[in-house]
Order: sequence, then C-alpha cells, then structure tokens
Amino acid sequence: MPQRHSKNNNDLAFFTYEEKRKLGYGTQRERLGKDSIKPFDACCLCLKPLIDPLCCPKGHTFCKECILECLLSQKKDIKRKLAAHEAQKKQEKEEEEEKLMLQKAKELDAFDQQNHGAVPQYHDRSGSQDKNGFHGANSVKVTSFEEEALRNMKAFWLPSATPEATVKVDAPSTDTVCPEGQEKLKLKSLFPISFTEENADQKSKKSVEKSYMCPSCKSTLTNTMSLVAISTCGHVFCKKCSDKFLVKDKVCLECNKPFKERNLVHLEKGGTGFAAHDERLEAREFKHLGSGSGLGLVKPAPKAY
Repeated sequence: MPQRHSKNNNDLAFFTYEEKRKLGYGTQRERLGKDSIKPFDACCLCLKPLIDPLCCPKGHTFCKECILECLLSQKKDIKRKLAAHEAQKKQEKEEEEEKLMLQKAKELDAFDQQNHGAVPQYHDRSGSQDKNGFHGANSVKVTSFEEEALRNMKAFWLPSATPEATVKVDAPSTDTVCPEGQEKLKLKSLFPISFTEENADQKSKKSVEKSYMCPSCKSTLTNTMSLVAISTCGHVFCKKCSDKFLVKDKVCLECNKPFKERNLVHLEKGGTGFAAHDERLEAREFKHLGSGSGLGLVKPAPKAY
C-alpha cells in the first residue's frame, strides 16, 4: 500500500510548508498588550510610580533618586576610564623613552667599534668565527631591555606563559548621558514636574492606585494621551489644552506663571528598553532555515521599542 506523507514526515529532501511552519519559518508577529507598556507616571529606570519626579529636556521622566544615582555612577565610570587612559599614556611614554635610550646605546656601540680599529677575532672549538670578535658567554651584549625580555619570555605552548594582547584604552567622553534617550544630560538641565491628582468625587470607587487629571479640562490622564509639561513650573497638561491655550497665551493655567514656547516639553509616553510606545506596538521576529541543518538561523527584525 502507498504510504501517506502526513504519517511519514521528513521523508523528502525538502521541507514542506507544514514542516516549515512547525519550525517557526517566516515572520512571527505579536501584538504587545497593556502589561508591556510603561505607564506615563512610571520611572524610566525602575519602572515604578514616580517619586519626586524629574524630567529631562527630551521628555523622559525619572525618580529623583534613580536619576541622581545613575548620573553619579556615570561620573565614577568616567573617572575610572580617565585614570586608565592616563596610565596607558604614561606607560607608552616610558616605553618610547626606553626605546630612544636603546637606540642611542646602539649608536654609541657602533661608533666605538668603528673608531677603535681592528678587533681581535676568536674561534670556538667548532671552528666557527664570531664576526663581532666575541665568543661563548661574551658573544651577546645583554642590555637591560633584553634582560627583562629574557626573564619574561613568552611561550605559546605553556598556558602560564602565553602572551596577552594589549588592550588600547581610548580617551573617554566626559559628558553624562540620559539613560533613556542617550543624549547629553547634565544635572542642572533636569526640572521637577507635578501631576494634578483627581478629587475624591472624580476618582472611581474601584480604583485603588493614584489617578491624575489635566488641570485645565479635568480629564483623566491615560497612556493614550499625549502630555506636555512646562519646564518653568513643572505642571503637566494634556496636548489638546496645550495647543488650545498654552501655546497661544504663554501662561500656565494652574499657577498663572508666564513662560516661553521653548519651555513646553512633550513627555515621552511608554517606551523603555522592554516596552513599546506610540504606534509601534507590534513585535516582529524573522526566521529562516539554515542550509542542511534544519535548525535555521534567527534574524530578529526591528522590534517595537
């Protein structure tokens, strides 16, 4: 009786569509849910609700303790890299000076041999003649550099004596960067922001967590809304009220403090290294089959970061 291919898989020299699909061939798409999106009132570093929130000029929000600790650790890392770079420059300078000293010593030796006439020739027991006029232990004039090289002689066949490649340390940048946007960030460029909490009457009875509202239109702030903060006073409004009132009047609707248009900062919603934001809410991963292995090579497509 003829055999059915469905009961005898992998008997062909090529993969069928069903076999490729089981191996994950093609582009895998997955829509990210609400649990994958960072709330607008969460820190970009610890992903927890903001405590004493600070905002950078690009609109990324952080807890005060988190961003200060991050900038301090960056300063320490920069200081360590600068020390390593200075030590490397000092070592390179010492090596250059030693090479110059050896070069001068060789030139003096050559000058001395040239100006002292003939040098007696010696023959060893085998009859070979030394062209420099020395034989045996005196045939090599060992310098301090060569002595150290002989003591620290490397051997590729001995693990303990295997030479190590020198790692060149480049001069590091002395600027601290934003951990989220990777742009230059200084402590004085951060400004505090404040959200307006909803009243007890406006807050839903089932809600346990804090909820915030726009001070102008009194609408509840959510992840679907675009938010704008004023860097001079720190009050946060929805983008509709900002375009309708703030851009035209140049006065904060909460504290009546004047500001300039450059003081309006659009807050980044969602978006960390692990969550999507804006309209990029679909993660993709492309897989193709390897030649002859069947396991395939994985090439991840740009994910929704």
